[in-house]
Amino acid sequence: MNLEILKKVFKGDIEQDEKTLEKYSHDASLFEVVPEVVVFPKDEADVETLVSFTKEQKKLDTKVSITPRSAGTCMSGGPLNESIILDTTKYLNNIISVDEEKAIVQPGVYYRDFEKQTLAHGSIMPAYTASKDLCAVGGMVGNNSGGEKTIKYGKVERYVKRQRIVFSDGRTYEVKPLNKTELLAKIAREDFEGRIYKQVFDLVEQNYDLLQQAKPKVSKNSAGYYLWNVWDREKGIFDLNKLIVGSQGTLGITTEIEFSLVPVAKYSKMVVIYMSKLDKLGEVVDTVMRYEPESFESFDDYSMKLAIRFIWDFFKRLGFWGAIKLGLQFIPDMFLVLRGGVPKMILMAEVTGNDEEDLEKRAGDILEAVKPFGFQTKIARSKGEIEKYWKIRRESFALLRNHAKGKRTAPFIDDIIVSPHDMPKFLPELQEILSHYKLDYTIAGHAGNGNFHIIPLMDLNNPFSSDIILDLSQKVYDLVARYGGSITAEHNDGIIRTPYLSYIYNEKVLELFKKTKEIFDPEYIFNPGKKVGGSFKYITDHLIRKHEQDHRS
Repeated sequence: MNLEILKKVFKGDIEQDEKTLEKYSHDASLFEVVPEVVVFPKDEADVETLVSFTKEQKKLDTKVSITPRSAGTCMSGGPLNESIILDTTKYLNNIISVDEEKAIVQPGVYYRDFEKQTLAHGSIMPAYTASKDLCAVGGMVGNNSGGEKTIKYGKVERYVKRQRIVFSDGRTYEVKPLNKTELLAKIAREDFEGRIYKQVFDLVEQNYDLLQQAKPKVSKNSAGYYLWNVWDREKGIFDLNKLIVGSQGTLGITTEIEFSLVPVAKYSKMVVIYMSKLDKLGEVVDTVMRYEPESFESFDDYSMKLAIRFIWDFFKRLGFWGAIKLGLQFIPDMFLVLRGGVPKMILMAEVTGNDEEDLEKRAGDILEAVKPFGFQTKIARSKGEIEKYWKIRRESFALLRNHAKGKRTAPFIDDIIVSPHDMPKFLPELQEILSHYKLDYTIAGHAGNGNFHIIPLMDLNNPFSSDIILDLSQKVYDLVARYGGSITAEHNDGIIRTPYLSYIYNEKVLELFKKTKEIFDPEYIFNPGKKVGGSFKYITDHLIRKHEQDHRS
């Protein structure tokens, strides 16, 4: 790759020093993939220049490619690549406009900064993740992220109304919903954009029934390309955003996003359910869901013990008095631990609204409805008390990672989803599988839609670790497939799950994914090995410890 050519036409920064390459060889996954170069485009024109450069260099070296990256919080290895990494957070980080109903931003904007601006207008983009203080909006779009409010508001795909995207011809296009007349006009144009629209429409229309059947029968899914969402026959709306959101930068590079926003409710109450056993989980979920909570989350006993044991970790983020207040909120739960009464799972059902009296009644109704199950329950009414439970839920992964003692968090079965109705049968079978591997792990997730994040601790220096990862993944995904679920509800495929897509999609659908990739990116210049073309060998070759050993030997 001749970077001297790029330096003559690229306004942004081009970095190849060892410190930069090391930083960008990791995300929040268990992989290390060292890039050749990291670039920081100044503007949209720079992105176009970079794509054109990559396309030309690809003719000379088939390994040349480009991977967009935002905050690097992906747990699947999505923003890792051995060639060019494009970082959007340094310059493409502007909040262009915000009002009560919509916001226009660049992909490198951190969600925490974005949220401050939207809250000032009494609104929010509600599909934020548990890592909302760390992630950037470009990664949220690339992964089609979801989080604690997804049960009511859905995932990011619902809020992306328009994007500006650089496609593989090196030009920027505006992508927005089209009615049938607009679609036919677009298709009639004999240019690069017109061919994309025509070929995607033909692929979707000709395989419409197959694709509708292939869609996982769960409320959230981030596996594969969302071809079933692009063409709404009933409404006559064709929207490529429904395909590009969640594509992990494999179809083009987003330079601008328009989000729709929703108003923020004034008040909230939380019903907390301490489940001593899980056999009634499905019934409890069904009961609570009748009251339409805004969020319905969960974490396990190990997460609770971690939070209590390492309460002082919160000092770093909350400051002295903030941590003291949070510590006082933990006192009742500490007594639970001392008495040996930590439940197997804690459920958090939050209701929100603008009428506090009505909200109090709704929370009370939920409490009464779940009392017959015999579990300990309470209503968290104050903001501080509610925040305590959110802190445990949001911080369990970080606590596990920071106190692993020679091991590391290994997110590889971290995002499975099945129907909530199947959870009472599914979870014991899952735990039976896990018990054979003698791993420490936390379970947290979104009880309302059956989405659980399972994070084991592993020693990746162990020569058998890669075998365990592949073997355990196979068994868990077999189980998920039997229950008609998805191997990833939110975190996407990346390096870690792309080879397993065959567990939930048949060969015909996988071939449609490949055709989709080639419609947008015939030379495979965008983020290779994600969605299509991944391999088990790549997984084992790029595990962090194994990869480091290979380079030292």
